Amino acid sequence: MTVTEKIINKAKAAQKTIVLPEGSEPRTLIAAAKVLADSIARPVLLGDPVLIEKTAADLGADIKGARVIDPVDKESAGYYAESLFRLRESKGLSREEAAKLILDPMYYAVMMVKCGDADGMVSGAVHTTGQMLRPALQIIKTKPGINCVSSSFIMELPDKTYGEDGVLIYADCVVIPDPTDEELAHIAVTTADTARTLCDFKEPRVAMLSFSTMGSAQHESADKVRRAVQIARRLSPQLCLDGEMQFDAAIVPEIGALKAPGSSVAGRANILIFPDLQSGNIGYKITQRLGKADAFAVLQGLARPCNDLSRGCSSDDIVKTIAITAVQAG
Repeated sequence: MTVTEKIINKAKAAQKTIVLPEGSEPRTLIAAAKVLADSIARPVLLGDPVLIEKTAADLGADIKGARVIDPVDKESAGYYAESLFRLRESKGLSREEAAKLILDPMYYAVMMVKCGDADGMVSGAVHTTGQMLRPALQIIKTKPGINCVSSSFIMELPDKTYGEDGVLIYADCVVIPDPTDEELAHIAVTTADTARTLCDFKEPRVAMLSFSTMGSAQHESADKVRRAVQIARRLSPQLCLDGEMQFDAAIVPEIGALKAPGSSVAGRANILIFPDLQSGNIGYKITQRLGKADAFAVLQGLARPCNDLSRGCSSDDIVKTIAITAVQAG
């Protein structure tokens, strides 16, 4: 059974309500129909009900059973606007500003999650990551004890040699361009939680990557990773984590034994934490294209799950992301 199949089965068991703020977008409607047909989650579609119904009919997407909400409806918008005002009043937000913000489907959807009317949110087929993250960070905020939101990529390789039967998790590949040592440590701890929740990793083994292995090179960028290792060990003393180490030392047993003898992670890592966004983004795309890996992204660190899509996503990508969000909510 693939990781995706496992996640979808978990989502079916959880039966969570997931709000889709891009409710009239064609790929989103096709995905919502699939989610309903397969009982993966309970989708809520935001948008003009007439447009949503017409677009769904034109696509042949059966969305009967989905809740459709017009975010400009005065009654519901007024309720969420008032709730937003109360949450952000101390930050200087006025009632008038809250009333304007709630007309943005991103804010409306995030407020649904915050108020418990949805268990999670998925967007990004049309909107950018920043358009979703801004309200999520303002309103939902990060999990207790976690200081940043980051991303991880679940990479499932046809070659089962490396990681956890061919599954590796990479982070951060989307969000933080140049993480501090403390942010790197929080990314490591959060990614281990993602591995347990979504992929059933019984023992997350985290390698903190660098161009250096265990002091083989001296440079500030390698020093940052070494400091991150120490911080992560304080944050999660039981976590199997080591570094700094090169990619090959992290996943190839013979090289790990040569370059980092005695390490509990070297040569057997299933989680790889990249030192910055450039290397993380390049790394996951190389693995995806040359290694023929299935790759899907997860946002992590928020107190309640909100996940982002690529604007080039397919309807199947949206279905997977809805399932991921439902499992995170569970």
